[in-house]
Amino acid sequence: MKFINNDEEYEIIIERKNNKNTYIRVKTDLKIYVTTNYLTRDKEIIKLIEDNRNSIIKMINQAKRKSNKENSFYLLGKEYDLIKCNIMKSILIDEDKIYYKTESSLNSFLRKKAEEVFKERLDICYSKIDNIPYPKLIIKKMTRKWGYCNKKEKLICLNLNLIRYDIDEIDYVIIHELCHFLHFDHSKEFWESVSKYKPDYKLNRKVLNEE
Repeated sequence: MKFINNDEEYEIIIERKNNKNTYIRVKTDLKIYVTTNYLTRDKEIIKLIEDNRNSIIKMINQAKRKSNKENSFYLLGKEYDLIKCNIMKSILIDEDKIYYKTESSLNSFLRKKAEEVFKERLDICYSKIDNIPYPKLIIKKMTRKWGYCNKKEKLICLNLNLIRYDIDEIDYVIIHELCHFLHFDHSKEFWESVSKYKPDYKLNRKVLNEE
């Protein structure tokens, strides 16, 4: 089964489970995944896909942007060319190029950079919000979240991959997690708090969601 748009073909993968509903998603491999019930007929799936054509096209375009981002190297919102050089003793950043010796040295540099930048931005964002504890900061790679807050342990965790983004997006994620100390949900009151400290947060969400 294929989905055709502007003379481009996209493979449709049907996954049958004990689902009550049918879900459509597009991954960065640009395949369309349909998760549905064992009893759903193919003609019902075809109709559902056609009924949601515009939404699927948007998902395809979003997946393309995400794939391009993953296949390029960004640091604090700026794109760089990576150049592997065996004689380098340390990371060198020269205009739009980053010279490095090994993947390990590059990863160590990124983690150290993230620790420095995230701690600095946490201090700045924390100073804007009253009556919350100063949290412990944890940094790790995550695939499904940009960050999370553990109110009981008084900590926030940030995704290491945030170091690829602009300071503005980093600030949004930090403020988002700090606001969970005020409202531990995504209620109307929570988003009002986020908006108070980051009025343009919807622009940041769009950047992070698209990428």
